[in-house]
Amino acid sequence: MTDTSRDRPPGLRPWSMVLGLGFVSLFIDMVSDGAISVGGALLQQLGASAALVGAITGTATAVALVLRLVTGPWADRSRAYWGFSIAGYAMSAVSVPLLALTPSLGAAALATASGLILAERTGKGVRGPAKTVLLADAAEAVGRGRAFGVHKLLDQVGAFAGPLVVAAIAAATGELWPAFLALAVPAATAMVLLLWLRARVPDTRVYAAPTPAEPQPPVPSPASATATRRSPGALLAGLGAVPAHVRTTFLLFAAFAALTTFGLLSFGVLSYHLVAAELVPVAGVPLVYAVGMATAAIGAVATGWAYDRLGAGILFSVPVLTAFVPGMALGGSVGVVVAGVAVWGLATGIQDSTVKALVADLVPAGQRGSAYGWFAVFQGVGALAGATVAGLLYAQLSALVWLVVLLQAAAAALLVVVLRRRRSERMPEPA
Repeated sequence: MTDTSRDRPPGLRPWSMVLGLGFVSLFIDMVSDGAISVGGALLQQLGASAALVGAITGTATAVALVLRLVTGPWADRSRAYWGFSIAGYAMSAVSVPLLALTPSLGAAALATASGLILAERTGKGVRGPAKTVLLADAAEAVGRGRAFGVHKLLDQVGAFAGPLVVAAIAAATGELWPAFLALAVPAATAMVLLLWLRARVPDTRVYAAPTPAEPQPPVPSPASATATRRSPGALLAGLGAVPAHVRTTFLLFAAFAALTTFGLLSFGVLSYHLVAAELVPVAGVPLVYAVGMATAAIGAVATGWAYDRLGAGILFSVPVLTAFVPGMALGGSVGVVVAGVAVWGLATGIQDSTVKALVADLVPAGQRGSAYGWFAVFQGVGALAGATVAGLLYAQLSALVWLVVLLQAAAAALLVVVLRRRRSERMPEPA
């Protein structure tokens, strides 16, 4: 039976879909980032040691990133982008409010809270690639840089507001559990909006520009398919159909993202420094985090518009900004550290939005879910390595600073190669 869903006019205009998905992210990020900002404090109150807190939160981060390696190709094969998005958002929407119950569970409290924190990050891994494909489809009609930037702006509004809501409720009540319970309101709002968007636009491919002259890839013979599976490119699940030169360019760009993510350390390391150096009280850490989220929104929107007008060269701002992060964010005065967190937020906002616009421009539409999954793995390796090395070199700040500076120089060199390859791939062949 022929699928006619792409022949129907979309139930929403492209910008309406972009904004709708942005508001879903806004409400869910209120939930997720609200929980992240005090998750360690909750575990500590339930009896966890510092080592256990690190193990739980580190595992949660790894799951959120590495799981995309499975969910990205799976979403591409099944084209169930809405299904993966709904399931992933639901996991976060349910697990965070349930944290409100954990203080009353006695001996099971710590294990239950740990499981819910892991479940919330698992939801992130389930929905990540699929949601980004939905956004990329709608963004094609309005400009990917602008669309990803606006989406990240709304995303960061939620990431900024969530910790503030949690901090206000916790300060007013003296307890964390009422704050988790209050997050059920934005969680439910996000799910209702997401289901409404799915009902209006069941297939976001309707936003794609018609390309009748585009040649279809040939069906591989059994022998060629076997050769593809055995080739090095077959290691990239879901990207085996991508031409080798395009795949190489994508891998170089993913390596760039890994190096820049390494230099961004993690807010866990930055928050540890704020408390260990007695620069701010524990209650002030979420406010510093909110500063980073605010500048992340600014960075995402500004570079998104610049990406559409000036091109991908705007991404050189990521290694430049990242090179300043360790020296400033791990500095000795609260003013320098807050300024460093602001720079960290700017770079993080670009990394999480405009950088992904270039991924969509590098990889064919049918493999974008897989590409975003692998891209997240590269970023995850960089994030875990950066946080680990930063912890080891915390007492040798100058060594950490120079290491990050050198890696950002390498990242900039990789980006030069990526952009040159991209230009050469787009040049018409001589007659």
